[in-house]
Amino acid sequence: MAQYLRLREHIPPLYVLLSINAAVLAFTHRMLAPALLVYTVPAMLIAACLFRMMIWRRPVTQHDLQPEVAQARLRRTHILAIVLALAFVAWALALDRYGGPYEHGHVAVFISVTVLGCVFCLSFLPRAAVMVSVTVLGTFMLYTLLTGTSVLMAIATNIALVSVGILKMLRDSYHSFVNLEASQRALDAERRQAQALGEENARLAQTDALTGMPNRRFFFATLESLLERSDAGDTFSVGLIDLDRFKPINDTHGHAHGDRLLQIIGDRMTGSCPADAIVARLGGDEFGLIVMGGAQRGEAVANDLCRAIREPARIGDSMVTVGCSAGLAVHPQAAGSADLLFDRADFALYHAKNQKRGQCVLFSQELERLIRTEQALDSALQAADLPRELSLNFQPIVSTDDLETIGVECLARWRSPRLGDIAPELLIASAERVGRGREVTITLFDKALAALAVLPPALRASFNLSGNDICNPETIDALLTRLVASGCDPRRLLIEITESSLISEFDTASAALERLRETGMRIALDDFGTGYSSLSSLHQLPLDMVKIDRSFATRLDEAAGRRLITAIRHLARSLSLECVIEGIETESQLVSARLAGFSLAQGYFIARPMTLDAMLARLEQPGEVRWSAAG
Repeated sequence: MAQYLRLREHIPPLYVLLSINAAVLAFTHRMLAPALLVYTVPAMLIAACLFRMMIWRRPVTQHDLQPEVAQARLRRTHILAIVLALAFVAWALALDRYGGPYEHGHVAVFISVTVLGCVFCLSFLPRAAVMVSVTVLGTFMLYTLLTGTSVLMAIATNIALVSVGILKMLRDSYHSFVNLEASQRALDAERRQAQALGEENARLAQTDALTGMPNRRFFFATLESLLERSDAGDTFSVGLIDLDRFKPINDTHGHAHGDRLLQIIGDRMTGSCPADAIVARLGGDEFGLIVMGGAQRGEAVANDLCRAIREPARIGDSMVTVGCSAGLAVHPQAAGSADLLFDRADFALYHAKNQKRGQCVLFSQELERLIRTEQALDSALQAADLPRELSLNFQPIVSTDDLETIGVECLARWRSPRLGDIAPELLIASAERVGRGREVTITLFDKALAALAVLPPALRASFNLSGNDICNPETIDALLTRLVASGCDPRRLLIEITESSLISEFDTASAALERLRETGMRIALDDFGTGYSSLSSLHQLPLDMVKIDRSFATRLDEAAGRRLITAIRHLARSLSLECVIEGIETESQLVSARLAGFSLAQGYFIARPMTLDAMLARLEQPGEVRWSAAG
């Protein structure tokens, strides 16, 4: 094809050269040769040249670019080259019979110049150039031999020698052209291959290797592109979906089963995703969602995907089921940038997992208020002087028989110079967000040890640890180091934990609790009855006490509630566990708790949390403290 296209550029000049030279030769012989040779024959030859020139000058069509068509035209060019060469040399030699020396010389010049011009014009068709040279010069030399003209023989010989040199140069040039085209073709092939590899790498770079879904890079690139293309009023939803109960499955069945489950879920989500939405795996068991449309459309798609996720999946011989929670943020109501939209969706997901597990939560003005509150809390806590701003309040735990105090629960308090008094649950959540959870725990533990030093020796203190504290070996090491340094009797300390905080790393937490218990400290399971598998926890965790959640205290006034509470007490007693019932707010509840067999109670009816000074003043009253070696 390259040869054909290059030849198209050189053939028209060849026909122009032939036409002009023929016209000039006919003109110089107009008065000497017959009209047939001067007018008729050259006119026919020139007309043929012009006709062929117009054919080669027409625009290239898609049909012309077919290799077989080009090849056929090149073959036809070879044939026409010989035919025209014979026709022109025959006509020129016919004219040579007329005129004097000048006219004979003109014929020789016509033949030599024309053949050399044709050779150059046929440089991209070297075989045709050779055929023209052999045909014309061979005929001319034969003619000179027959006529016996020595001058013409010399001219023919010189032209032949020059033509041989030119044809050699032509051959070398053509080989260079062929090599160049081959190199260019190889380079184009390599470029196409490199482009294909680049496109494949780009696709792989934006594809999750495990599930084959779009990955985090693709998700954010699409979100940024969508924001660039959309107007300020265009509406679409950004969502995050996080699996519930995936880690226990991963730990129980192994990572291979967990990966297979993610592949199944990925296939389901891809199959359930409509054309106007994009779902991607962001990492782990978290998936991203972009849906064109408002909140209603976004929630509908998210709920469809969640239903697909919750379908049971068979992995090997096991049938497993996971849940999921989702958070949505709508552009432009929630935010106008990719980062803020993602953060809003992430906060909605966080709210769903903590407050509405298994549901889809839409980011709203209420959540905006909460997130601004959290931002203010986080900022204040990052700059907080923890030893100065943190303190402890103490709530008595009493015997239900005589209301004598046998211990206290240490309750964290934070008074920020910027924000005032902050709720304890907000303190712990903020500390974990800003990475100061360990500092907060150690600071409060130091204050608890200092309080024990001034509280009566017979009194024990309960101290709360979060799931992050229990599962962090460095925190456990720091607590034990401070306990030893304080000289406090470890038997006076009761560590309270909540079961829900240990679900993610149950084995690690159990080992940490054993370490604490080996020192003499005792372990209590707080909020019993509200966890995920409390009966299992009673057997697996190293416990000494359970604290019945305050929600059960409100049912002490009902017969069914009292039967339930009694059953819980019998269960704890069968496991040799002490029981404390929390949330006692009325005298009748206290009486019912005593009748149900509970020897220890805690609640606002007995005493509200108080400062250390107030606690010491309360304990100074006669008969307030009672202690037994068994606790």
